[in-house]
Amino acid sequence: MLADGIGRDAALYPFAFHAGRDAVFVAPMDPAAYRAASFLDERLRPRGEWLPTAALAQAMSGARDVRPLHFIFHAGHVGSTLLSRLIDETGRVLPLREPLPLRTLAGDFAQARAELFLKLWERGFADIDAVVLKATSSTQRIAPALLALRPQAKAVMLNLGAESYLATMLAGENSTADLNAQGPERLHRLGAHIGHALPPPKTLGELIAMSWLAERVTQSAARRLLGARILEVDFDAMLAALPQTLARVLAHFGLAPDRAAQIAQGPALTRYSKAPEHGYSPGLRAQLLAQARRDFAPEIREALLWLDRLRAAHPALVAVV
Repeated sequence: MLADGIGRDAALYPFAFHAGRDAVFVAPMDPAAYRAASFLDERLRPRGEWLPTAALAQAMSGARDVRPLHFIFHAGHVGSTLLSRLIDETGRVLPLREPLPLRTLAGDFAQARAELFLKLWERGFADIDAVVLKATSSTQRIAPALLALRPQAKAVMLNLGAESYLATMLAGENSTADLNAQGPERLHRLGAHIGHALPPPKTLGELIAMSWLAERVTQSAARRLLGARILEVDFDAMLAALPQTLARVLAHFGLAPDRAAQIAQGPALTRYSKAPEHGYSPGLRAQLLAQARRDFAPEIREALLWLDRLRAAHPALVAVV
């Protein structure tokens, strides 16, 4: 049975979890395949087979090559894939970018199933010092639950300032679909924080501002709960001082901070992280954001005013806006 060797290392990857069937889809993956994958979700389309969860749990009881597991959580479209790829350049990390089962766990968190997947994600290879899992933006809300199960795990939480996030999302061709899909849950989460339901956003700018605020609230709550286990990083500030910020991130994960300056001069900054076959750079990003700020100036201004009104009405938001 394929499950018999799953505890040896990360050569068999738990691609998907079907809660109704209580089964996991397992696919072969080598180190190069992990590094190449921008997303470990439907876009990967691997070959493999479904295995009963009970069989996997039994096989994992004797797991070897277990490594420290750390996380990158983020608000979406804030540079998390670039950070993940920069960390890859240490040559000592197994990257897990947006594993599909994490989305299933976020929708219906069950501790026993989360424990199994944490064990599966902790497996490495002989030359790996740590596993760094870059979460999907929609799963940031379960960060405290995951880290509670792994007291030694640490996390980086990425975000942008409100104005920069608005410009980023308004400039993005594919951002509206993500915003609409996650909007209802984020609105509910934000309402729970302030103690009553909020009316739905009326404009795209308000939807972006609400989304940003919901994720900032979530990150602030995680930081208060977990303290130094959370390292908050602003993506604009990271690009402005990349060697220093990357050194902090690597040290936070117990990796090699002395490599940060070399990595910051490497090729990762010249490619689009989600599709490395395409060129991209911080300079091009700055140009696109400047254009978005010109093109969408009224929308950005009105959305920031919406945030100001919300903060004035709800003092609990002052610390995170």
